[in-house]
Amino acid sequence: MTNADVLKKIEEEDIKIVDIRFIDLIGTWQHFSIPAHALDEDVFEEGLGFDGSSIRGWKSIDESDMLVIPDASTSFIDPFTEEKTLNIICDIVDPITKESYQRHPRSVAKKAEEYLKSTGIADTAYFGPELEFFIFDDVKYEVESNTAYYKVDSMEGIWNSAANEDPNLGYKVRHKEGYFPVPPTDSLQDLRTEMVLELEKAGIEVEAHHHEVATAGQAEIDVRFAPLSLQADNVLKYKYIVKNVALMFGKTVTFMPKPLSGDNGTGMHTHQSLWKDGKPLFAGNGYAGMSEIGLYYIGGILKHGKALAAFTNPTVNSYKRLVPGFEAPINLAYSSRNRSAAVRIPMYSPSPKAKRIEVRFPDPTANPYLAFSAMLMAGLDGIINKIDPGEPLDKNIYDLPPEELAKVEKAPANLEEALDALENDYEFLLRGDVFTEDIIKAWIDYKRENEVKYINSIPNPAEFQLYWDI
Repeated sequence: MTNADVLKKIEEEDIKIVDIRFIDLIGTWQHFSIPAHALDEDVFEEGLGFDGSSIRGWKSIDESDMLVIPDASTSFIDPFTEEKTLNIICDIVDPITKESYQRHPRSVAKKAEEYLKSTGIADTAYFGPELEFFIFDDVKYEVESNTAYYKVDSMEGIWNSAANEDPNLGYKVRHKEGYFPVPPTDSLQDLRTEMVLELEKAGIEVEAHHHEVATAGQAEIDVRFAPLSLQADNVLKYKYIVKNVALMFGKTVTFMPKPLSGDNGTGMHTHQSLWKDGKPLFAGNGYAGMSEIGLYYIGGILKHGKALAAFTNPTVNSYKRLVPGFEAPINLAYSSRNRSAAVRIPMYSPSPKAKRIEVRFPDPTANPYLAFSAMLMAGLDGIINKIDPGEPLDKNIYDLPPEELAKVEKAPANLEEALDALENDYEFLLRGDVFTEDIIKAWIDYKRENEVKYINSIPNPAEFQLYWDI
């Protein structure tokens, strides 16, 4: 959709409000709104001003003026507003230099795609994330100096098997048995269908939806692969639509990787492949039908896996999911079909166009622009330096004897380790000025100061259970 198309749409569909959206460093959509009549060609060219110092991880107050530049191709009608509203995703530029703001994650994704083309290796990187999430009926939490607790609830939760629900009909999802029974055990079919319909209205092509493994409303809606920047835009649209459809049904959605103990967490398995001149580059005669380029790409992902985790698994809660026993890949290995490996080569179809890799450790708290770009840069580093991924691990990794398991590299055990790994391994991200040292340092500093330090200072309720009587 062009600028002219958007202006025509506003007139023809009697749109009242245009919502201006952009993403902060951490990964949350921010917005402000203008009357539809205020959007014209000048706004598309010159932008709108705002205070960048109030956005997490961005400008200091002495250099706070910034501009948003609407990207007409991203516009979609908001299905949740009372007055007809058109949402538009924007880029951020410096008002003086007119250059893209280097801490704006969307600019990183665009530079990653430009760098890919400049290498001559490929012209398109396709990404297909599988976002999982939980749908709850109620959530409560509190953190004070003398108390800290949370409680989530769902009619599906196995813990409600004896609850007084007037009447309790007994259709509860047992732990690790949510994949995937039909209704009435799966109570969220209609809700997920409504989410799918709204996603498709927003231009996101959906492939499937289903209940996921965990109890208590764990869900997944799979979207079709798309180029890197477009898919990152889609992830933000996806989260917005899923959360607001749930709200309309009186429910709440969380993309936290581990909101429940004792059951599977929430991941964002990310399928990816490189193409050139309309032809797939990962299909070949090597292991699992992979090309040499595809295997080198895997080598780059595995080599830089610990550093990548700082972007792909960017929260303290992310590492509550990356523990043995819950399908989460904590070992940096690759395999065909084996879902216990960090990188899997799906074997659903013999078509060369379907040949791709699936990186299984990311989760949906990731900022998609940064996470997708970082994985692409790691894969390209593997291709450029011909990094051998080693031998595949076609076994159940969790059943390996200790001496064999010790030889397999592990993902970071916590966010601190991931940030340390990124601090010591980020040169591959700097190629083509895709990432800058400034944004990497800003990311590390923000995460350490606002998340790691904060959570490390708070007693955990489980510590009282363990240590009160010592």
